Amino acid sequence: MTTRRIPAAVALFPASFDPLTNGHLDILRRSLKVFDEVVVAVAVNVSKHSTFTLPERIAMLESTVGHEPGVRVTSFEGLMVDFARQIGASCVIRGVRAMSDFEYEFEMALMNKHLYPEIETLFMMASQQYLYVSSSRLKELVRFGRDVSEFVPAQVAKQLRERLGKS
Repeated sequence: MTTRRIPAAVALFPASFDPLTNGHLDILRRSLKVFDEVVVAVAVNVSKHSTFTLPERIAMLESTVGHEPGVRVTSFEGLMVDFARQIGASCVIRGVRAMSDFEYEFEMALMNKHLYPEIETLFMMASQQYLYVSSSRLKELVRFGRDVSEFVPAQVAKQLRERLGKS
Protein backbone atom coordinates (compact mmCIF):
# COMPACT_ATOMS: atom_id res chain seq x y z
CA MET A 1 0.00 0.00 0.00
CA THR A 2 1.38 3.39 -0.93
CA THR A 3 0.84 6.44 1.20
CA ARG A 4 -0.48 9.40 -0.68
CA ARG A 5 0.81 12.71 0.59
CA ILE A 6 -1.86 15.38 0.64
CA PRO A 7 -0.41 18.83 0.08
CA ALA A 8 -1.02 21.36 2.81
CA ALA A 9 -3.99 23.58 2.16
CA VAL A 10 -2.77 27.18 2.19
CA ALA A 11 -5.18 30.10 2.24
CA LEU A 12 -4.47 33.78 1.82
CA PHE A 13 -6.28 36.29 4.04
CA PRO A 14 -5.44 39.71 2.56
CA ALA A 15 -6.65 43.03 3.98
CA SER A 16 -5.37 46.46 4.87
CA PHE A 17 -5.67 45.70 8.62
CA ASP A 18 -5.72 49.45 9.33
CA PRO A 19 -6.28 48.63 12.12
CA LEU A 20 -6.67 44.96 13.00
CA THR A 21 -10.12 44.31 14.49
CA ASN A 22 -11.71 41.48 16.42
CA GLY A 23 -13.76 40.83 13.28
CA HIS A 24 -10.53 40.10 11.39
CA LEU A 25 -9.42 37.80 14.21
CA ASP A 26 -12.74 35.97 14.12
CA ILE A 27 -12.41 35.30 10.39
CA LEU A 28 -8.79 34.16 10.87
CA ARG A 29 -9.60 31.75 13.70
CA ARG A 30 -12.49 30.24 11.78
CA SER A 31 -10.27 29.92 8.68
CA LEU A 32 -7.70 27.94 10.67
CA LYS A 33 -10.36 25.26 11.20
CA VAL A 34 -10.48 24.75 7.42
CA PHE A 35 -6.90 25.31 6.24
CA ASP A 36 -3.51 24.01 7.37
CA GLU A 37 -1.93 27.42 6.96
CA VAL A 38 -3.42 30.89 6.66
CA VAL A 39 -1.16 33.61 5.33
CA VAL A 40 -2.35 36.90 6.79
CA ALA A 41 -1.09 39.51 4.38
CA VAL A 42 -1.22 43.26 4.76
CA ALA A 43 -2.11 44.68 1.37
CA VAL A 44 -0.08 47.74 0.44
CA ASN A 45 -2.32 50.18 -1.40
CA VAL A 46 -0.30 53.18 -2.54
CA SER A 47 -3.43 55.16 -3.46
CA LYS A 48 -4.92 54.82 0.02
CA HIS A 49 -3.81 56.86 3.03
CA SER A 50 -3.31 54.56 6.02
CA THR A 51 -3.59 55.53 9.66
CA PHE A 52 -0.80 53.10 10.58
CA THR A 53 2.38 52.42 8.65
CA LEU A 54 3.02 49.04 7.10
CA PRO A 55 5.54 48.08 9.83
CA GLU A 56 3.01 49.12 12.52
CA ARG A 57 0.25 47.00 10.98
CA ILE A 58 2.55 44.00 10.65
CA ALA A 59 3.65 44.46 14.28
CA MET A 60 -0.02 44.53 15.40
CA LEU A 61 -0.63 41.25 13.61
CA GLU A 62 2.59 39.62 14.79
CA SER A 63 1.94 40.48 18.43
CA THR A 64 -1.65 39.27 18.25
CA VAL A 65 -1.54 36.17 16.01
CA GLY A 66 2.08 35.65 14.97
CA HIS A 67 2.56 32.93 17.57
CA GLU A 68 -0.49 30.89 16.52
CA PRO A 69 0.22 27.59 14.75
CA GLY A 70 -0.64 27.72 11.07
CA VAL A 71 -0.47 31.52 10.82
CA ARG A 72 2.08 33.39 8.77
CA VAL A 73 2.09 37.21 8.77
CA THR A 74 3.47 39.11 5.80
CA SER A 75 2.69 41.90 3.34
CA PHE A 76 2.49 42.30 -0.40
CA GLU A 77 2.26 44.91 -3.14
CA GLY A 78 0.67 44.48 -6.51
CA LEU A 79 -2.04 42.10 -7.57
CA MET A 80 -3.31 39.79 -4.87
CA VAL A 81 -3.60 36.87 -7.33
CA ASP A 82 0.08 37.17 -8.22
CA PHE A 83 0.95 37.01 -4.53
CA ALA A 84 -1.43 34.06 -4.00
CA ARG A 85 0.29 32.16 -6.81
CA GLN A 86 3.73 33.05 -5.38
CA ILE A 87 2.93 31.58 -1.94
CA GLY A 88 1.05 28.55 -3.30
CA ALA A 89 -2.34 29.54 -1.90
CA SER A 90 -5.29 27.57 -3.22
CA CYS A 91 -7.87 29.89 -1.69
CA VAL A 92 -8.43 33.53 -0.78
CA ILE A 93 -10.46 34.26 2.33
CA ARG A 94 -12.73 37.28 2.36
CA GLY A 95 -14.96 38.37 5.20
CA VAL A 96 -18.30 39.89 4.28
CA ARG A 97 -20.64 41.88 6.50
CA ALA A 98 -23.38 43.09 4.17
CA MET A 99 -24.64 42.84 0.61
CA SER A 100 -22.54 45.85 -0.37
CA ASP A 101 -19.41 43.96 0.77
CA PHE A 102 -20.54 40.91 -1.17
CA GLU A 103 -21.13 42.77 -4.44
CA TYR A 104 -17.62 44.25 -4.39
CA GLU A 105 -16.00 40.99 -3.29
CA PHE A 106 -17.96 38.94 -5.84
CA GLU A 107 -16.72 41.09 -8.73
CA MET A 108 -13.17 40.89 -7.36
CA ALA A 109 -13.40 37.10 -7.04
CA LEU A 110 -14.54 36.78 -10.66
CA MET A 111 -11.60 38.87 -11.90
CA ASN A 112 -9.19 36.91 -9.70
CA LYS A 113 -10.56 33.63 -11.09
CA HIS A 114 -10.05 34.96 -14.60
CA LEU A 115 -6.44 35.94 -13.86
CA TYR A 116 -5.61 32.81 -11.84
CA PRO A 117 -8.07 29.98 -12.61
CA GLU A 118 -6.64 27.72 -9.89
CA ILE A 119 -7.59 30.10 -7.07
CA GLU A 120 -10.85 29.80 -5.16
CA THR A 121 -12.45 32.49 -3.01
CA LEU A 122 -14.10 31.60 0.27
CA PHE A 123 -16.55 34.19 1.55
CA MET A 124 -16.99 34.02 5.30
CA MET A 125 -19.91 35.78 6.88
CA ALA A 126 -18.91 38.04 9.72
CA SER A 127 -20.07 36.75 13.08
CA GLN A 128 -23.15 38.58 14.32
CA GLN A 129 -21.31 40.68 16.91
CA TYR A 130 -19.02 42.09 14.19
CA LEU A 131 -21.54 42.81 11.42
CA TYR A 132 -21.40 46.56 12.01
CA VAL A 133 -17.68 46.84 12.86
CA SER A 134 -15.33 48.38 10.32
CA SER A 135 -11.88 49.86 10.68
CA SER A 136 -13.04 53.24 9.36
CA ARG A 137 -15.99 53.35 11.78
CA LEU A 138 -13.73 52.50 14.72
CA LYS A 139 -11.25 55.23 13.76
CA GLU A 140 -14.09 57.73 13.65
CA LEU A 141 -15.26 56.69 17.14
CA VAL A 142 -11.75 57.13 18.54
CA ARG A 143 -11.47 60.60 16.98
CA PHE A 144 -14.61 61.53 18.94
CA GLY A 145 -13.16 60.19 22.17
CA ARG A 146 -15.03 56.90 22.37
CA ASP A 147 -13.56 53.64 23.69
CA VAL A 148 -13.30 50.88 21.08
CA SER A 149 -11.56 48.27 23.22
CA GLU A 150 -14.43 45.80 22.81
CA PHE A 151 -13.82 45.73 19.05
CA VAL A 152 -10.01 45.48 18.81
CA PRO A 153 -7.16 43.79 20.70
CA ALA A 154 -5.98 45.83 23.73
CA GLN A 155 -2.70 46.91 22.11
CA VAL A 156 -4.55 48.12 19.02
CA ALA A 157 -7.00 50.14 21.15
CA LYS A 158 -4.03 51.78 22.87
CA GLN A 159 -2.36 52.60 19.55
CA LEU A 160 -5.60 54.03 18.15
CA ARG A 161 -6.02 56.30 21.20
CA GLU A 162 -2.40 57.48 20.89
CA ARG A 163 -2.70 58.15 17.15
CA LEU A 164 -6.23 59.52 16.83
CA GLY A 165 -7.61 60.24 20.30
CA LYS A 166 -8.35 63.66 21.64
CA SER A 167 -5.47 65.17 23.55
